[in-house]
Amino acid sequence: MAGVAAPAAPWRVPDSTPVAPGPGAAPAATPPLLHIDGIGKRFGALQALGDVSLSLRRGEVHGLLGENGAGKSTLCNIVFGIHAPDAGALSVDGAPYRPKDPADALRHRIAMVHQHFSLVDDLPVVDNLLLGQARGVLRRREYADRIADLSRRYGLGLEPFKRIDELTVGERQRVEIVKCLMREPRLLVLDEPTAVLLPEEIRSLLQLCRQVASEGCGIVLVTHKLAEIREVAQRATVLRGGRVVARSDAPDREIDDLVRAMIGRTAGERAGGAGSECSRATPAPAPANRPAADPALMLDGIGVRDADGVERVSNFTLTVEPGEIVAVAGVEGNGQSELGAVIAGMRPPTSGRWFVGGREVTRATPRELTQVGVGVVPEDRHAVGCVLEMSVAENLFLDQLHRYRRHGALDRTRLERDAADLMQRFDVRAKGPGAPFASLSGGNQQKAVLARELTRRPLRFLLAAHPTRGLDVGAVEAVYDHVRSARAQGVGVLLISSELDELLGVADRLVVMYRGRLMGTCPAEPAERERIGGWMAGHAA
Repeated sequence: MAGVAAPAAPWRVPDSTPVAPGPGAAPAATPPLLHIDGIGKRFGALQALGDVSLSLRRGEVHGLLGENGAGKSTLCNIVFGIHAPDAGALSVDGAPYRPKDPADALRHRIAMVHQHFSLVDDLPVVDNLLLGQARGVLRRREYADRIADLSRRYGLGLEPFKRIDELTVGERQRVEIVKCLMREPRLLVLDEPTAVLLPEEIRSLLQLCRQVASEGCGIVLVTHKLAEIREVAQRATVLRGGRVVARSDAPDREIDDLVRAMIGRTAGERAGGAGSECSRATPAPAPANRPAADPALMLDGIGVRDADGVERVSNFTLTVEPGEIVAVAGVEGNGQSELGAVIAGMRPPTSGRWFVGGREVTRATPRELTQVGVGVVPEDRHAVGCVLEMSVAENLFLDQLHRYRRHGALDRTRLERDAADLMQRFDVRAKGPGAPFASLSGGNQQKAVLARELTRRPLRFLLAAHPTRGLDVGAVEAVYDHVRSARAQGVGVLLISSELDELLGVADRLVVMYRGRLMGTCPAEPAERERIGGWMAGHAA
């Protein structure tokens, strides 16, 4: 690796740099399996990709790194024929390649495992794999035998006649992989394949990557998890803002440079928190041109005792930086609710102090917290987050209704006009701004609360306590999309939930509470699940 320059002047290692081929890899002198040359793609005003170039060799696992929104999935979708590029060219084995659609990509023996599964839950594995592949007479037994052979060959442990809805998430992903392997691909694209997997499942998937590559197949592994790249990739390319900002021929030795290329700083420059630390955190970068700022939230030795004098929170110390999501995990009843109540201004701490943006707010009221830039999505939205009998518009501007008073009366026309704009931005679905808040679904109520809290000005820090409790999958994703957007704007976020899978999917860093104490802190990665589980059970690192 040649070193890292400022983001405005990205460095590169030429694609022609020789790399020691892994088992099954072809000599470097042969044409690359896949060559991407100057690809550009725009969606309306968004330049998703700009002048992206990279090469993949046979028998190589090539890591494609970048934060959310960096353009990784867009590039993969171009390779797989889902999108057509606006500029640049592709070639496969030295021949021009411009797939019309995914079926065309599959004819070129290029397969892709997507982030989201495309399986029919009430059908068995074999029938799912017959869909789109079988022609004429359906030979279920023949396909079942092929599935069993592939399963044994790669150690996947799939049962051909087991229904999809009886499989774990990891097993469902294996079905998607077998679906690709049955086509005998020469190029396999894996788009964020480990995002929903347990640690042991991640290890199995990475071993599968090694084995498939050893047989001569090229693999593009899309991830933002550096540990996976270190373990399995021969080379890596980093995208940031839709452009290549780094390349490495030795990613296992150059992780720090890859981190710097991804987020604009080394991981250690943002590590923080109390308790035992299992590795360095890598929070999202602050928005461009933002000067160095005080922590969005700093808790200094917070203690809480209940009315009976029982200690519920003990000497809790934590820092949340601007543009960082920190998750608080733990079995419910271990002090999370009491900690949230302190930060929401609902109860003062028994001991300790806390600060927002460098300003002490230890004894601040909820109104004063709002004024200094604190947004709160409460644990019980019905009890303290909204007024069900009031309209959607009134709830959206609950603490700003004075702005809409005119000659002592509420200007409902202007209020509902502004509310309609906010409803559209946050996809809050209701009959209209004047509809009773109680008439909204749980997901739309939560999106409305988020809309109100996230549009506060100023907004420096957001507390989101169990923000997805009781919501369906679509609403959960919408909630976290908004939380991520707040992070991208430089807001520090403290996310409290008992849903560990969700926390691992959205947070930058995770801390665990046990009996009111901070047990440890580590990056929010599935690979840390075993350590996190130990902390949740009260076992110190």
